Amino acid sequence: MEKYAILDIGTNSIKFFIFSIENNDFEPILDTNNISRLGEGLLKTGIISPKAMARNIQVIKEYLEISKEHDVKEIIAVGTMCLRTAKNSDEFLKIVKDELGLKIQVISGKEEARLSYLAVLSTIGNASGEDITVFDTGGGSTEFIFGEGTHLKNRISLDVGAVQPTEQYLLSDPVTDDELNRMQNYLAQFLSNEIKHRSPDYLIGIGGTVTSMGAVKHKMVDYDRQVIQGSKLSLDDVKEQIDMFKNKTIEERKNIVGLQPKRADVMLAGASIVKAIMEHFNINKITISDSGLRHGILYDRLLKE
Repeated sequence: MEKYAILDIGTNSIKFFIFSIENNDFEPILDTNNISRLGEGLLKTGIISPKAMARNIQVIKEYLEISKEHDVKEIIAVGTMCLRTAKNSDEFLKIVKDELGLKIQVISGKEEARLSYLAVLSTIGNASGEDITVFDTGGGSTEFIFGEGTHLKNRISLDVGAVQPTEQYLLSDPVTDDELNRMQNYLAQFLSNEIKHRSPDYLIGIGGTVTSMGAVKHKMVDYDRQVIQGSKLSLDDVKEQIDMFKNKTIEERKNIVGLQPKRADVMLAGASIVKAIMEHFNINKITISDSGLRHGILYDRLLKE
């Protein structure tokens, strides 16, 4: 029984997944994340700041130490939007490789979307013939995957995530009605410009924003993947959470049951993106999948027959 680890290094967080493989099946050992904000300030400067760089290198170092304790056979590390766009991403990649001995593969937005779709299909079944749209709202980008059953038809990566609208529009604490309205108008117009209006049979959300919203809905003191997987969020649920986040300061949001404190400042923008997506596609309810990029990498690279 061999053990593996996957590091998904995103704009807002690093996801860390250890699992064992036996007989072409896997057993999770550890599935966690650290909201380490690699892309903090990226919108304004175009670079990864020295503070963010040092913070994330430390997180990766700690995860590598845990991997060593578990005696993993291989560590797969991928980077997404922040490392695709930051002007000094090569510097970060070089430090991680030279100092920690870890090579990070920076994947394209389209590859990120493909792997995410693969992960979702592995958990909801083939849904043969059904029109499926999957979205993943991260810190720096939102991926859309359009498919019909197992067939991936199109994939789009948009450079809008929870961090950029927060830094651009939500400048007060708590935010004002005007700030929220301006951000939501921006998001609606952005989606309208980038994606055609359509009504899929399934709209499935993956990633930390929607799973956090599921945890808040279920008031989870301790996150339970089994409860989140396949659960639903209605448009009314989303609007209620937006109102709750909007009417609290960032410090007050940290006390919301189910919400990771480190997500408190960007959660309002994240939830607003989810709302904009649901309204754009004229869908009143989404399905949450806890499977994401890391699971897609697992199925694509390690469980292929």
